[in-house]
Amino acid sequence: MGQGLWRVARNQQLQQEYGEQWDAGPGLDGDPQYLGMEMGANPGQAPPSPRVGDLGGGHLPPHPHPRRHPQHCQGADIYQLLRARRGKEQHGFIDLEMLPPELSITILSYLNATDLCLASCVWQDLGHDEYLWQGLCKSTWGHCSIYNRRLPYGFSYRRLYMMLDEGSLTFNAYHQEGISYFMSKGILVDHPKELAKFIFCTRTLNWKMLRVYLDERRDVLDELVTLHNFSNQFLPNALRDFFRHIHAPEERGEYLETLITKFSHRFCACNPALVREVGLSPDAVYVLCYSLILLSIDLTSPHVKNKMSKREFIRNTRRAAQNISEDFVGHLYDNIYLIGHVAA
Repeated sequence: MGQGLWRVARNQQLQQEYGEQWDAGPGLDGDPQYLGMEMGANPGQAPPSPRVGDLGGGHLPPHPHPRRHPQHCQGADIYQLLRARRGKEQHGFIDLEMLPPELSITILSYLNATDLCLASCVWQDLGHDEYLWQGLCKSTWGHCSIYNRRLPYGFSYRRLYMMLDEGSLTFNAYHQEGISYFMSKGILVDHPKELAKFIFCTRTLNWKMLRVYLDERRDVLDELVTLHNFSNQFLPNALRDFFRHIHAPEERGEYLETLITKFSHRFCACNPALVREVGLSPDAVYVLCYSLILLSIDLTSPHVKNKMSKREFIRNTRRAAQNISEDFVGHLYDNIYLIGHVAA
């Protein structure tokens, strides 16, 4: 008695849970497999047709299970409900292997290397796709000498990503060993321009180790400066972009003077029209850069209580660079005041 009541209650619960699928799906008698099971046949076989001897008085015998529309039946059939439930579970997630390859690759291209390795445990062929790993390599390390070579047979961008990641970690621990690792694997060639392009297009290198390396390799530093394009940039914004790739030292010294000198010549070379209109020169830009650095420290440091005013900055700067107009120097002050430090 208890089991019968439990089955009725379970039947009603399933009916309410899958009522929408009942209304949208075919009727009980519209499924040949269901009819076969009701008539005692095996699933997949048509129900047996009545024999002539079974007909009495020329009338068909009453159907043992009258045709009923699902909306009018009092209780939903367990078989239909469980079958709808299995279909719902099967469509709970999208199998990327069932999608067009272009769409699957596009979806996986939003993953990083760690997530892509995890995805390869489920979709092995898609997770090891060379197109995906090539994109990860070039988005993290924009330039490598090996990109411009003819790749050997059996080359794998997935293995290249692992070597680039290992080399970057080695560089961040000790810069000389990191560069030696890249060269030993054929990833880089020992040429200042190639090394400068690699540094310019890579964001995973530790800036402290990079600063030490560039201080030792001034030939690479020269090539790295020439990769910057400061055309039509305001001087403080150009200086921020420069220090974003080549970090300024923490203390004033010979290396900082070298950086500002190289930046001054490069900025004037990229803006010949501004040099003619405003009267800039490499020496004037050199003075303005130091003034911007000192102003940045003065306005952003919490230890400086009496901040430099705009009038004081204009007066002090024009003493060192007399050819620069007062309006231009005033715009320099406004930029630092609104945007912030040039070497942050």
